[in-house]
Amino acid sequence: MKEKRGLLLLFLISLSASAQIKGIVIDEFSKPISYVNIWVENENNSTTSEEDGRFTISSSSDKNLIFSALGYEKKTVKASEAQKVVLKISAVELNEIIISKKIETKEIEIGKVKNQTYQAFENGPRIDAKFFPYLPKYKKTKFIQKVSVFADSQIDNAGFKIHFYSVNPDGAPGEELLQKDFIVSVKKGVKKTYFNVSDFNLIMPKSGLFVGFEKLIIERNKLEKEVTDSNTKIKTIQKSYFPFMLYNYVERDFIYLFSKGKWTRQTKEDVINPADKMAVYEPAINLILTN
Repeated sequence: MKEKRGLLLLFLISLSASAQIKGIVIDEFSKPISYVNIWVENENNSTTSEEDGRFTISSSSDKNLIFSALGYEKKTVKASEAQKVVLKISAVELNEIIISKKIETKEIEIGKVKNQTYQAFENGPRIDAKFFPYLPKYKKTKFIQKVSVFADSQIDNAGFKIHFYSVNPDGAPGEELLQKDFIVSVKKGVKKTYFNVSDFNLIMPKSGLFVGFEKLIIERNKLEKEVTDSNTKIKTIQKSYFPFMLYNYVERDFIYLFSKGKWTRQTKEDVINPADKMAVYEPAINLILTN
């Protein structure tokens, strides 16, 4: 009898350890907020709110959920209290807008790497960012006209976010350079897609910038496939969210990724020669600059 009680207790504990938390994210006017980034605090577990603001995430009820969306104040809520989450619109101090005349008679593509070898990964849940340093030669082509993404998608019109970040004094990704989410999509297949960003009037900062890729963990991007274990012959449903970003294997001094609700810097450990670089997988993102 004691053994049965022990098994029942263990079963109940396992249920409470990982429950399906369902809720909706709205603004102060009760309007649903789409594509909110939702993280379990200090865990590599996240999801994205759907277009109607609703979300589902696997978490124990005593954990904290972090809600983050461009244009809104970040909020931390107990999972047990996340049935309805209200985000406040952030008071953003807009930078002075300087109108410069574009003539767009010259273009250069930056971000290309030597020995381009592409590999795709299931990179969720996280944001991978690529750093673009500023070079003096960009003075004559200072406007960011397009961003290109090399991706692999097994579904049509898979959507994702592209982020543009300033650079903090410590070299980490800083503030978002756009005032609203830049949601784009790619067609089915393995291809390089260009997205025009001329309307944002982005100028290449002299401190450089980061461009990030964020996968959206939403139903529209989900593909389910039945797989059979070769040993046990047990069939399970495998879920994948597209698109997959393609990566180049390159040497870098550092790389940043957004995981567990925060940015982390990865550098080569136990470097004997300070000049050594580490080999990393960097997202295949390029920029087109114009004059």
